[in-house]
Amino acid sequence: MEFFCYHRDRPGSTALRRNLLEEHWAYMDRYAAKMIARGPTFAADGTTPSGSVHILDLPGPAAARAFAFDEPNYQAGAYRDVLLRRWRNLLGRTMWDFPGGRTGGNRHLVLGLGAGQAADLAAPHDRHDLIAYGPLLSDDGATWLGTAALVEASDPDEARAVLTPDRYADIEVHDWAFGGRPDAHLPR
Repeated sequence: MEFFCYHRDRPGSTALRRNLLEEHWAYMDRYAAKMIARGPTFAADGTTPSGSVHILDLPGPAAARAFAFDEPNYQAGAYRDVLLRRWRNLLGRTMWDFPGGRTGGNRHLVLGLGAGQAADLAAPHDRHDLIAYGPLLSDDGATWLGTAALVEASDPDEARAVLTPDRYADIEVHDWAFGGRPDAHLPR
């Protein structure tokens, strides 16, 4: 089962996150083989961390909750909240398979929070800038709750256009970067 996890930073937690960076990476190393995508989001200044995205394949909802809430930054109080949802990998690949590579371009997290009838249940075929794309679902996978995408786009408005605007209660766009240890020799 695939899960989307977005830890949002508590204001003023940058120093705490910096101090816990090695603990965070060591924790994530335990899940490396299960990762579909990962990486930090940033505030409007483009440099201040604002959250952390992890999309991974886990045995079930209990394992996903353990992953999200045992994470060292969460345990230390660096995060203000967690969005944890079942997710379906409509591209069938990991971020490391993205043809655009690990660096270059402006990358964004686009979160469409659902309201009503499901939307955007198929990945747009004309978008070659998609890094990851899929619906956010209830724990049992039966109810659509929104859509999450990682996309390379020139600006937030272009990134937002990956979703149908009038089908969501809210669409958030965050600057995002490929995550993981900068010196890692393995893709994950």
